[in-house]
Order: sequence, then structure tokens, then C-alpha cells
Amino acid sequence: MDPSPLRAKILETIVRKSSLKQQVFDNTFATFNELKDILFEMSSEWDDELDGRIDRRVRIEYRDRGKFETQFQVASDLLIFRMHTDVFEFDANHLVWQSPYVQADRDNSYCGIIDIYNFLSDSFKFNRNADEGYLIGRIFINRERRYFVEGKRQTSMRPIAFGRAAITREALVGILETAIAYSLDFDLLTPPYEDAKRVTVDQFNTKMDNSKFVTGKRLDYDFDVEDI
Repeated sequence: MDPSPLRAKILETIVRKSSLKQQVFDNTFATFNELKDILFEMSSEWDDELDGRIDRRVRIEYRDRGKFETQFQVASDLLIFRMHTDVFEFDANHLVWQSPYVQADRDNSYCGIIDIYNFLSDSFKFNRNADEGYLIGRIFINRERRYFVEGKRQTSMRPIAFGRAAITREALVGILETAIAYSLDFDLLTPPYEDAKRVTVDQFNTKMDNSKFVTGKRLDYDFDVEDI
């Protein structure tokens, strides 16, 4: 018995989209592993270059946290890189739809994502579970290893230029150095006095539970996405 036209269409969609999304995932995963290698090399090289120039308590350290997460500590800043295991398409208002590359073939719009977060290293050291981190960058990679970047100071490949170049080691180094430089300049601000003037007895009696006191670089201040 021949399948109905709708069933045939469903099966064809499964074949096409599963192959497409698997290719996107493979490219993103390969890029993430290359990103890990670069961070590992950076930590070793920078540690050697800074030897004798800074206090030994200041750390440059790389930590592999599994297949889809890695960390890079620079002094009091911790950058967390996380690859999402799913594949995404963009909402109708995203700038990527203005790219001629995407307009030529919608399949080019499906992307994997690598997120870059900035935390205070002390938030993890002292288990301050309520502390806030900030998404400072996102790398998008498609089936042809074409890429673009969103984030603070990330200007190397904007969405409108999507399709012009494949992701390379050189491009990754530039993205990583930009993210690290931004994090070092993104200083911790004192919270407004009005927001910190009252605490409860419970907070002080349980002060060993550091999550009672929330810390973040821009608590109660705007964290705009003006660079995105």
C-alpha cells in the first residue's frame, strides 16, 4: 500500500531535517572542541608570560567541565563556554534574515549555539548559588561552518554578513580574546545603598550560606545589549 501524500511528506521532512540538524550539530561540536584547545593553550601561554609579574594568587586557569561546557578563569573573572545540544532557527525579526546567504537558502539559517557567560570566580569558589552571571557573547554555526557572533564588542562577523566566511581558528581566537577583554573591563559595581540598607536576622544567622547575599557585576543596574 502506497503511503498517503501527507505521510510521504512527513517522512521526507524527517530525512531532510534530521540530516541537516545532524550536520549543524557536528560542525558546532567540532568548533567547540577547537575552542577548548585554544583556551587550554591560552592558559598555559599566558601563565608563562605572567610568571613573576603578578601575585601567585592571581590565577589563569582552564577547566574542562565535560563534552559541552568549559571554563576559563582570569583573575577574579570566570568565563563559562557552553555548547547547546539543540539546533535553532531564528525568529522572524532577527537581522540574519536580511543576509543574502540566508535568503538564498533557508536551510542556511539553522544554527548551533555556543554561549559565553561571565561570572565572578568567587561565586563558584564560595558556592554563592544566587550570584548572577551575564551572557556576553554567542557564536552561531551552520551546516557549512559559516558563522556570526552576537555579543559585547563582538564585531568580527555580524548577522548581516552571515555566510561570508567559515569559522576558523583565527576567528575563534579573536572572539575569545574580545570576550576576555570585555570581562576584565566589566567591573563589579557597588549596589545602590537603598537596595542594601536592610537585611534580616536570618540572613546574618545563616551567613555561612553565601547564597543569602546576591552578588553580580551589575545588580540593579542596566545590562544593555547595545552591542548586539
